[in-house]
Amino acid sequence: MITLDPAIDGRAVLSGPVTLANINAVLDEGSRVFKTASVTVDLAGVTEVDSTAVSLLLEWRRAAARDKRVIGYLNYPDNLKSLIKLYGVSELLASS
Repeated sequence: MITLDPAIDGRAVLSGPVTLANINAVLDEGSRVFKTASVTVDLAGVTEVDSTAVSLLLEWRRAAARDKRVIGYLNYPDNLKSLIKLYGVSELLASS
């Protein structure tokens, strides 16, 4: 689930699992939520991940660049950090 943080402009919170089982729903939600020129996604609430989560974050970066927007990530959970390191995409997904 993705929610906008009304207290902080441009802040979105992603929570729950991000796996193959729900990736289409998460992608659709992201398309609806990420409309501003710059957004920061807080990942602290992500509970379960697989390689699909890494692909999702990369896709959101590509889409933002294509639309001349900026997307950043913060509070990566440890399980997601491990996958990002395993796949060698740490530089591509560095916090911004």
